[in-house]
Parts: sequence; C-alpha cells; structure tokens
Amino acid sequence: MGGDRRQPRPRNRRIGARLRAIRRQRTDLSLEGAAELLGWSPATLSRTENGIREITSEEVATIVTAYQLPAVERAEIIQDARAEHSAGWWDRPLPGVPEEMGVLASYAADANSLTDWSVMIVPGLLQIEPYAMAMWQSGGINEEDAQLRWVARKRRQKILGNVDYTAFIHEAALHIPFGGRDAHRDQLERLVSARERGIGVRVVPRRLPYVVISHSWLYMTFPNTSPVVNVEVAGGGVYLFDDQAKLYKGRLDMLNKVALSSEKSSALLRSLVKELR
Repeated sequence: MGGDRRQPRPRNRRIGARLRAIRRQRTDLSLEGAAELLGWSPATLSRTENGIREITSEEVATIVTAYQLPAVERAEIIQDARAEHSAGWWDRPLPGVPEEMGVLASYAADANSLTDWSVMIVPGLLQIEPYAMAMWQSGGINEEDAQLRWVARKRRQKILGNVDYTAFIHEAALHIPFGGRDAHRDQLERLVSARERGIGVRVVPRRLPYVVISHSWLYMTFPNTSPVVNVEVAGGGVYLFDDQAKLYKGRLDMLNKVALSSEKSSALLRSLVKELR
C-alpha cells in the first residue's frame, strides 16, 4: 500500500471516521478481524480510521467491498473519496518551496474557519510582497527562492473571501519594518483595508499573559471533523489534533478577551500609517 507516502489531510480524518463507523455499525468485525480480512496490519487500519495516513480511493473501494456494503452505497462512498482527492496547487509543489507551505495550504483549503495568532510578524495570509520578500531574505533565503515562496503564498491568499478568517496580531509585530519605511506603511494599509474585505483584524496590546504570546499558531475548524492547530516552529510547523488542539480553544478565548475590538484595532492601525506618511 502506498497510502502513507503523502502528508495526511482533513479529508483522511473524514473518510477514516466514516469507515470506522461503517465497521462498527454495519459489521461484526473487530479492528483486528477487519485488518485480517483486508490483508492489512491492525496498525495500518487503525491509522486509516483515525485519519493519520493518506488513504486512496482504491483503498476505500477495497474496504467497503470487504464490508459487503450494497453496490449503490459502495459507489457513492468511492465517488466521494475520489472527489475529495482532487488536487490543488499544493499537490504540485514549486521547486524551492518547502513542503510545509503546501501541507498548510491543503488544510486551509478544507477549513471553514481560520484564526491566526501572530506574535512578531504579520500573518502570511495578509502579507504584501515587499514585506514578505524582505522577511524571508532577512532569514538568509536567497531572492530566487523567496520569489518562489511568494508565488506559493499569493496562491494561498486566494482563499480569503471563501473562509471565515480572523487575525490576532501582537502590537509588537506592527512596529517591525520589513522592507523599509514604504513597505512597512503599505503593509499596515493592507491591514486597514482588510476589514473592508470582511477580514477580521484585532490587535493584542503589548501587555498580556505570557502563556498567550509564547508562540504563533493557526487554529483551523472543519465542517465534519475536529479542529487542527498548526504551531510555528523553526523550519516549519507542528500539527496538533484532538485533545492537544482543544487546549488552544482556551487560548483563543483568552485572545478574544484581551485583544482590542475591530474598531479600536483599525484606529490604532490608521494612526500608525499616519505616522509613516
């Protein structure tokens, strides 16, 4: 089976949960018994049902056939799996672009809401090109690779308007002038205009509980599966699920309490833009 070669996506959690429910409710098979019937190891079937491995539509067909579902129902489940496996740009990564950017984009494409918490930089979904390019190059990335990363980021930004998105930004991030004075001003103006485009931007004042500002993260919710959290770490990101992800709901509630309102955040941003003119 080649299903473990790719990073798992939320589709796998949905499909896995559906297959687990079918096994438990429509058959008398234990996990071990079903795995033996399929010729799989129990560990592989467990990972499949828990959505932590990539599952192909062919494997879905094998499972529902082994479970002896009616032909019409089998066809519907297999077709759903094929439709959910349709490729996005992240399945055709650009040279020089970290795989992590594609994985995150695939999660965001399946989400119905995204909430960013950014400590020291403007969130990627709201960045402008000069700001992003200067940020990457300040970290030692050459101009050619930085440009490729921008192409990927620009594609990812197209999701705005199709998903409920809110960015919580620490006030300190608003004072870091990546790209120089003009790029800094233009970046802040982009944040001001975000509200007009239906995007939530809320600034968190400098003084707040340390537990919130310790690191940046993205909280993602999905229509038919539990939330996933992407935590930024050096060189990429870590994905948290289930009980670990639930911990960040409390941090999100804390941000809602300590952040400025949208109106006050907009006023602060406008004052900063005015200072840079």
